[in-house]
Amino acid sequence: MFMLESHLSADQNRVVSRVQAAAAEANVSLFLTGGAMRDMLGGFPIRDLDFTIEGNALKVARAVAKTAGAKIVSEDEHRKSAELAFPGGVTAQIAMSRRETYPRPGARPQVTPATIHEDLSGRDFTVDAIALSLNRASRGLLIDPTNGLGDLERKELRAVYNYALYDDPVRILRLIRLRVRLGFTVEERTQAQYANVRAEGLESKIPPAALFDELKQIAAEPKAAEIVEALAEEKLLGLFSPALETKLNVAGLTRLEKAKQLAPFGIPFPIDHTGLFLFFLAEKLTPKEKAALVKATAMPRAAVDHWQKLEANSKKLEKELKGPKLNRPSQVYHALEKVPGEQILFLLLRSSQRIVQDRIRNYLQKYLPMAQEVTEEEIRAKGGEPGTPKYRKAREELITAKLNARPKKVVEEPPPPPKPPEPTPGAKKPPRQPLARG
Repeated sequence: MFMLESHLSADQNRVVSRVQAAAAEANVSLFLTGGAMRDMLGGFPIRDLDFTIEGNALKVARAVAKTAGAKIVSEDEHRKSAELAFPGGVTAQIAMSRRETYPRPGARPQVTPATIHEDLSGRDFTVDAIALSLNRASRGLLIDPTNGLGDLERKELRAVYNYALYDDPVRILRLIRLRVRLGFTVEERTQAQYANVRAEGLESKIPPAALFDELKQIAAEPKAAEIVEALAEEKLLGLFSPALETKLNVAGLTRLEKAKQLAPFGIPFPIDHTGLFLFFLAEKLTPKEKAALVKATAMPRAAVDHWQKLEANSKKLEKELKGPKLNRPSQVYHALEKVPGEQILFLLLRSSQRIVQDRIRNYLQKYLPMAQEVTEEEIRAKGGEPGTPKYRKAREELITAKLNARPKKVVEEPPPPPKPPEPTPGAKKPPRQPLARG
């Protein structure tokens, strides 16, 4: 538990506490699973929180959304899972502990409730099949039925069972993504299973919605360009769009990766990665080829709009940023504070205005970190309680004062004059020089 709490941000720790409280209220068993456990135990930053519940997960998810001010982004009634977005940019999945049975490769699975051990034993890779109990009686208990911890130490990706890639062929895309992201090798039998799936052409059985979900996962990866290149080498990029095989914008995706690295680590900076990633991924495609990409992935209308309106929406921000009204650090900060992160990064990459790029860099590298130095104790001292208008106003005033304060000049005292050398004992004193006349 200490390892978990030390790896989570303050916002993520709050989410864990809220979900724990809702699960206890519903009297169901709660576990932290999946990528969150893999990243924590492997020493990687925890990007998303994955919770598994032995019981009614959707009921708990709705209760959490109501009490924690979170938004339910999507619900899967078949698998009894929900995606939630919390204040501060934290995302989480709350899912029912289940067993999935596939009648044929790529088919819709039959889902039945199961224990946490049965759930873990039916997952894709052993490094994703580890759970941590968050229940009062067994809090901190590690559950690892497939020895995923050993594979993490060996830096190896191993399928949980012999038909894991056959049952759900989208896992071959996940295998490549995790191999690149983690820098792991693929275990020999898992590599053989991958080769057999490809030999039988089962990648064609991946449903369009699953392709879009994988595209969203790639978009949020820090090595997205390298993952896309790996998919191209494996002749799998054509599943999303055949045109990408010859019109892959590697240079644009690489620049995007570098821009993302400018965002300060550990500071809330919400980004809709999907629209930003899609813009650069499909930058060289014709309108007809972009429409084919949308169709092949069954892309939701909201995602399409966000992607295709990103440039136009960012132009409005560019006009404001190059204006003469933003001549103080606090004005730049407050102009960008509530702007979606994807628009800020888009302008950093695409704007031809030097002043716009400079102001964005200053915001990311100076103003945003400085604003985090304003503590909750300082805000409360001005009489504001969290969540109230007075609290928000006090926070804004303190940040403004901090950003606009001129750094104090350090006045260096002149060094003392050197002392004359002491005469050597027995030495004659030098003759006194006569004073000049006039």
